[in-house]
Amino acid sequence: MGASWRVGVDVSEHTPLVTQGPFGKVRHPIYTAMVSLAIAIALMVPNLLTAVALAFWLVAVQVQTRLIEDPYLLRTHPEFNRYAQTTGRFLPLVGRRRPKG
Repeated sequence: MGASWRVGVDVSEHTPLVTQGPFGKVRHPIYTAMVSLAIAIALMVPNLLTAVALAFWLVAVQVQTRLIEDPYLLRTHPEFNRYAQTTGRFLPLVGRRRPKG
């Protein structure tokens, strides 16, 4: 990711849209890895606290990507819409953006 590394949105920065490497398969591979880790922890320590924490984490990641990051990327990078139509949000081919029309 080089200079494009960040979690979240910084509107004062304008970095190129990264579409290579893991980003060639999914739009948010960092969140995919973080959620995978949270699932693994919940499976290793199966109790109410880890289940609730996992549920909150899943909701937070969905809110962050759907309501904050994807709209920002759509406004900032004209090519994001086409990229989002071919790559899944967190898993390959799952959660691709549908074409308008």
